[in-house]
Amino acid sequence: MRRRNVLAGMLGVASVPVLGGPAAAAAAANLGTSGPGSNGGGPKVRTGFETLAASGYQELRGQRVGMISNPTGILRDLTHEVDVLAASPDVDLVAVFGPEHGFRGVSQAGEGQAFFIDAKTGLPVYNAYNDAARMSEQFAEAGIDTVVFDIQDVGARFYTYIWTMYLAMEAAAELGLRFVVLDRPNPITGVQAEGPVLHPEHSTFVGLKPISQQHGMTVGELAQYFNGEFLPPAIGKQVDLTVVPMRNWFRDMWFDETGLPWVLPSPNMPTVDTATVYPGTALFEATALSEGRGTTRPFELIGAPGIDHRWAEALNARELPGVRFREAYFTPTISKQANKVCGGVQVYVEDRDAFDAIKTGLAMIVTQREVFPQYRWRSQDVTSFWLDKLTGTDRARLVIDAGGDVDEIVDGWQDDLAEFRKKRKQYLIYHHIRGGRH
Repeated sequence: MRRRNVLAGMLGVASVPVLGGPAAAAAAANLGTSGPGSNGGGPKVRTGFETLAASGYQELRGQRVGMISNPTGILRDLTHEVDVLAASPDVDLVAVFGPEHGFRGVSQAGEGQAFFIDAKTGLPVYNAYNDAARMSEQFAEAGIDTVVFDIQDVGARFYTYIWTMYLAMEAAAELGLRFVVLDRPNPITGVQAEGPVLHPEHSTFVGLKPISQQHGMTVGELAQYFNGEFLPPAIGKQVDLTVVPMRNWFRDMWFDETGLPWVLPSPNMPTVDTATVYPGTALFEATALSEGRGTTRPFELIGAPGIDHRWAEALNARELPGVRFREAYFTPTISKQANKVCGGVQVYVEDRDAFDAIKTGLAMIVTQREVFPQYRWRSQDVTSFWLDKLTGTDRARLVIDAGGDVDEIVDGWQDDLAEFRKKRKQYLIYHHIRGGRH
């Protein structure tokens, strides 16, 4: 298997080349120092882009480069990497490709952004959302040699950026292009994989391939997993993959411990708190309840008209680890239950290391069904339940509909999860947690 973690020997480079332009030069001079989002102690995490910049862009020299990115592709001083690379004499950046929500982040959920010429850089920007054939055509049209991917993931299988990466890897392999991933932290840690593993019959763009619901990997590690496990059976070969690693990232780090600035990866992912609960509370996408879209606390506020204090009381009586629930009332401005007063709960994570997002999300659904049974699954074709797409299996839905509890659901995915965890280990790049323990 062809896998490369390049530049590992260059991670300690002290001098950094000017990247192009005053803002970029300032960013380069400050690699590894405190910046926006810093927690003020210890070495700060360097992203894959910072590692690449420290090498003088060696991995990209002499190639026509296309970059897949979005608003999260920033330096420590908040300068966007595409702006930096477009101004650099050392890199021939010729095209940009935007995922769901678009390159500049102008679109809502389930939408890309149509082709445009970026006013700031003059570069063509293609829509790379959920269309493998179109992506191949766009790569060929742009005449690129190397595809670079740099987007902040949030650690859940149904967050679509990782599947844009996978489809781009397929297209690059078919066209004989190089694929470079600039690694970034998993914001909810990379300690462990959790939740059900997707079954192939439930493959959609919110889960194309069999990985667990909370994968516990960085995008660089996922790229290696995709290249080793999925590309050969899908297209008969691997892509020429390079992962440019981070420096100073440990598997048990939460994003707000990295010293890096947080940028909304999508319109309804405003904070690290949102990302913490998202692998579990996003399951409410499959129900008639609002998952808080159109509020300032999406995925933390869950509810619907007619729900009241009884749900929060029933949830708190379960004494779920690391979390409490507050009776809450809110009015979503978009999506389900838009412009209606909803009663429900706000999720408060009190101990995020003890908190299990997926079990909590399932417990919330089970408890809601017990207390307010009038709200069931989101209306849709009964042959294609949205919960099955999100969990990657029909087991959770069937157990819930039969009146079963969370432990029965969780027991059913343990064998698949154990097998995924075993495979996952060989693709990990970072092997330490803080304190030197493995």
